[in-house]
Amino acid sequence: MDLSQFTQAFFVEAIELLAEMEQLLLELDVDAPDSEQLNAIFRAAHSIKGGAATFGFTALTNTTHVLESLLDRARHGQLRLTGRMIDAFLETKDALQEQLTAYQAGKEPDADMVAHICGVLQQLALESGDGSAAVQAAAPAPAPAPVPAPAPTAAPEPAAADAGGEGGALRIRFARLSDSECDLLAGELANLGKVLSRTRSNDQLTVLLETTCSPDDIVAVCCFVIDESQIDITREAVAQAAAAVEAPAPAPVAALVEAAKPQAAQVAQAAPAVAPAAAPGASPAASPAGAKESSSIRVDVEKVDQLINLVGELVITQSMLTQAATMLDPVAYERFLSGLGHLERNARDLQESVMSIRMMPMDYVFSRFPRVIRDVSAKLGKQVRLDTYGKETELDKGLIERIVDPLTHLVRNSLDHGIETPDVRLAKGKDATGQLLLSAQHHGGNIVIEVSDDGAGLNRERILAKAMQQGLLVSESMPDEEVWQLIFAPGFSTAEQVTDISGRGVGMDVVKRNIQEMGGHVEIHSRGGQGTTTRIVLPLTLAILNGMSVKVGSEAYILPLSYVIESLQPLPEHLHSITADGHVIRVRGEYLPLIELHRVFDVAGAQTHPTQGILVIVQADDSRFALLVDELLGQHQVVVKNLETNYRKVPGISAATILGDGSVAFIIDVGAMPRIQRAQAASTAALAGAARRSDSIAI
Repeated sequence: MDLSQFTQAFFVEAIELLAEMEQLLLELDVDAPDSEQLNAIFRAAHSIKGGAATFGFTALTNTTHVLESLLDRARHGQLRLTGRMIDAFLETKDALQEQLTAYQAGKEPDADMVAHICGVLQQLALESGDGSAAVQAAAPAPAPAPVPAPAPTAAPEPAAADAGGEGGALRIRFARLSDSECDLLAGELANLGKVLSRTRSNDQLTVLLETTCSPDDIVAVCCFVIDESQIDITREAVAQAAAAVEAPAPAPVAALVEAAKPQAAQVAQAAPAVAPAAAPGASPAASPAGAKESSSIRVDVEKVDQLINLVGELVITQSMLTQAATMLDPVAYERFLSGLGHLERNARDLQESVMSIRMMPMDYVFSRFPRVIRDVSAKLGKQVRLDTYGKETELDKGLIERIVDPLTHLVRNSLDHGIETPDVRLAKGKDATGQLLLSAQHHGGNIVIEVSDDGAGLNRERILAKAMQQGLLVSESMPDEEVWQLIFAPGFSTAEQVTDISGRGVGMDVVKRNIQEMGGHVEIHSRGGQGTTTRIVLPLTLAILNGMSVKVGSEAYILPLSYVIESLQPLPEHLHSITADGHVIRVRGEYLPLIELHRVFDVAGAQTHPTQGILVIVQADDSRFALLVDELLGQHQVVVKNLETNYRKVPGISAATILGDGSVAFIIDVGAMPRIQRAQAASTAALAGAARRSDSIAI
C-alpha cells in the first residue's frame, strides 16, 4: 500500500507539534513550571513518537522516546527543571526538526547527530539522579515497521490467541473511512496490540484490540490518518472480549497476528508507565461517529494555486464580456446586461473568497522569533523582551514565507547593533532589559510590518564615514532618511569585528532586494539613544492587484494603486528645468523629480510636453516623484501574471496582466523608475562626452 499520502500528513502535523513544543518551552517558568504547559509539551513529544513508530522512522522514535521519558518525570514532579534542561530540550527540538527534514527527503537522519542528542538527554537523566531511567532511555525499543493490513472483510474475525494481558481490550469504532484509510488503520492497530476481531461495514470499521496502550495512545496514532471525531473507543473486560470471538482464526490471519507479536510487544514496552494526560477537551473515549467533523481540512498548496489561477482566468473572461457589452444597446439588451452585472459581482466575491484561502496570520512568522531572541541575546549577554502586536493580521502565504528571512536579518541586527548591554543601558538611565517590538497592521491595500527597538539608534557619523571609505557618493548635508538607506548598500557593515551574528557585510542588502522583489519597500526611522524602527510595506497578495491603468502613446500600463498619491495636469509655471533633459515639478511648495515614461520605455507617439499630458504623483522607498503619462484609463483589479516565467525579466516591469479587450498590459515597477532614469541620464551624458571628444579630435 502507498503510505505517502499519510506520511505527508504526519510530517505536517509533526512540524506543527514541534513549533508548539518550542513555544511552550520558551514560555515555561523554570522555577514554577505550569502543569498544563508540561503536559502539553509531553503530549507533543508522545504524539510524534507514536506517528514515527507507525511509519517506521526509527531515529525519530528513539529520540522522542528519550525526550518523552524526561518530560514524563518533569510533569509528575520527579525531576526539577533547570535552564540547562530547557536548553537541551530546545536543542532536541532542533534535532527532531532535522530528522523530519531527512525523512521527508527520503533519507536517513545523520547517525552522529542522533547519537549526540540522545547522549545529551541521557546525561541529563543521569545527573537528575535516576540512573535506571537513563539506562532504559539508552536503548529504546526499535520502531516497528508498518505491518501490511489484511484485506477488508464484512465478517468478524475470530481471535488468533487467547485474550490475556493486563491491559484488557478496547473496542474501537471508526466512522466515515475510505478503503485506504481502513486498510492503514488495521495495520497500525496490529502494531499496537493483538487484533481479536475486525468488522467492516460500508465506511465503518470496528476493531477489538487487546493492548496495554491507553485510549489516548490509540487516538494519538490514528489522528495522523483521520480526525479524532471519527474515533470512538470503549474498554471491555478480557472475558467479555474473548466471548465475543466465535471461532479460531483462519491460517493467513493467524500468521499475520503471530508476525505482529514481537512488534506489538516492542510498542508496549516503549509505552510510558503513566498514561499521558488527555488533550484539552478530549476524553479517553473520543466523540461518537455522528459528531461534527473537523472545521478545517488540509489541501495541497498547488491545488489552491491552480484554483486561484482558474478564478483569475474567469475574472479576465468576465472583464472581456463587460467591455464587449459596452457597445450594446442598453434598452434592447437590458436582461443580458443585468445578468452580466450579477456575473461581475459574483466573480468578484468568488475571487475574494478564493484569495482568502491563501491568507495566513502573521503569528506564523512572529512565533519563530522568541527562540531567535533567546539564543542571540544569550550569546551577546543582553536582556531583551519581545512584544508583538497584530499577530492576527493576515498576509498571502506566498509572501508570508518569503518575509521570514528578511525579518530574521532585521531582528538579529536590532539585537546586535541596536539594543545595548544591561550595564550600558543602566548607565544611560534605561531599563536593563531592552524591548523589541514586532507589529503588523493593514494599511489600505498593503500590510505594514515594523521591527522596533529602544536601543542606541543608528550612528549617522559612523555610517557616513563607512560610506566614504567604500567610495559611495555621500555628503554631510544628506538628510537622515537618505543616510539610513546607506546601510542597505551591498557589503556595507559598521560592525567593528566579524562574529557569527554580524560584521560580514551581508544581510541588509539582501533584505531590501527581497522586499522589492515582493513588490514592497522598506523605510527606516531612527533617533540617537532612543532606538530604530524599520518599516516594511508589502502588498497583501501577489496574485491580485488594485491598479490604475494609464496610456503612454499606444501602450497601456498598470500603476499599482498603493504607490499612487494623486494625479494632476501641471501649469507651465510649475515646471523647472535642471538639465537639458531633466525637469522637476513644483507641487504645493515641494519640488519633485519628473520621470517621462515614454523615455523610460522608448514609446513612440506619446505626449512629450508635461503640460499636454497627465502627471501621476507616486511614492516609493520614502521618496516622491512624478510620472508623465498621456491619459488615465481607470482603476480596477487586475490578475498578476509572472513575466519572467512566461517571457523574461524586463527592467522597470514587475509583471503583466490581461486587459478586458484581451491585450497584454505591463505592470510598472514604480520603485525602479528613479534608478532607470539615473542610468539613462548617465548613459546619455557618457555618449555626449564621447561625441565631444570625437569632435575635438576631428578639429
